[in-house]
Amino acid sequence: MCQLLGMNCNVPTDICFSFEGFSARGGKTDDHSDGWGIAFFERKGCRILLDDKPSVFSPVAELVRHYPIHSTHVIAHIRKATQGEVILENCHPFRRELWGRYWVFAHNGDLPDFHPQDLNFYQPVGKTDSEKAFCLILDHLRKCFPHSKPPLKDLYSVLRDVTQFLAEKGIFNYLLSDGEHFFAHCSTKLSYIVRQAPFAAAHLIDEDVTVDFSELTTPSDRVAVIATTPLTDNEVWTQILPGELLVFQDGLPQKFE
Repeated sequence: MCQLLGMNCNVPTDICFSFEGFSARGGKTDDHSDGWGIAFFERKGCRILLDDKPSVFSPVAELVRHYPIHSTHVIAHIRKATQGEVILENCHPFRRELWGRYWVFAHNGDLPDFHPQDLNFYQPVGKTDSEKAFCLILDHLRKCFPHSKPPLKDLYSVLRDVTQFLAEKGIFNYLLSDGEHFFAHCSTKLSYIVRQAPFAAAHLIDEDVTVDFSELTTPSDRVAVIATTPLTDNEVWTQILPGELLVFQDGLPQKFE
């Protein structure tokens, strides 16, 4: 299946270090070679880069590895296809507008025999179960809150219900953000780490690269990195429990009951 990478922080930060290790899994240290994509929020704007080539060979991925785009919300994905051809329209993350904001979604898993017939406003462009699930989520949110984005607690409650419905259809790990709130759902496998003062050095698992974050940060910085499996081998990552839906804000996870 695919792999996910997300970042949420309290100040705009680049994802070059994490993406260096993550992109190696797209054909070098792992076999997720059916395309990749990444989305960066900049205030209400959103840059999105996609390629159906493996990330280790993609010139676009090379740009991301070396160009420090600064963002507080980032979602990236490397694909191992289970549904849909290896073509650009099936690459994650997917993007749609709701309540005057861009929403970005990436999924790791498989929803076999998932063919929703009641999609209304949002329609998939490609042929993946993932994009269909994203359209269903947004359709449901739009139906429940037709005029504007609700308070976070109300939004979380509705998102949790539709997430549970979809998780019953198969494996449904996902990342979702509108540039204001960052949601992470674990069905089987998803971990995170929060980097904050006192910062230390981190070493990638997939590449022999070390960065000392104490040289690149201020004491008030805080960054949460979310990944399908840990990206570093000298830090303690927290496994999100199956069935948990977390909200990350300013680099910290929250869970509403």
